[in-house]
Amino acid sequence: MTRTSTVLKATLAAAALSLSAGAALAKDWFLAVHVDQNDPQVINMALNNVQNAIAYFEEKGDTVTVEVVAYGPGLHMYVDGKSPVADRIAAMSLEHDTLTFSACGNTIAGMEKKTGQKVSLLSEAGVVPSGVARLMELQDEGYTYIRP
Repeated sequence: MTRTSTVLKATLAAAALSLSAGAALAKDWFLAVHVDQNDPQVINMALNNVQNAIAYFEEKGDTVTVEVVAYGPGLHMYVDGKSPVADRIAAMSLEHDTLTFSACGNTIAGMEKKTGQKVSLLSEAGVVPSGVARLMELQDEGYTYIRP
């Protein structure tokens, strides 16, 4: 073996080791955020927590999957025409493809029964059958739970 081929093989081996070590250090994080208050300060704090967590872990080269689950009075954060954070949710949804906004189907049904009108949600929000059950499922799947 020539000196050039030995150096080349050593360089390639070092590069491969470096790439595999870097890949091994990256981590996937999962965050479930619970919102059950119709308080703009609390809702904004929840969204701040989401943005801060995503920025922190992405800066480290990690990925973050986040689901914000709202029920009870907190569902107002997703109600079209009433949400104090509609523009912020729209922007965050466009910026982060691993961010999901989930609305409680039980709360929606209760609101519609009480008002006699259909509840219209922001287009970024999906409906889950039960907000509480969804949070339980996420925790069972290994998500970290926070409630601002």
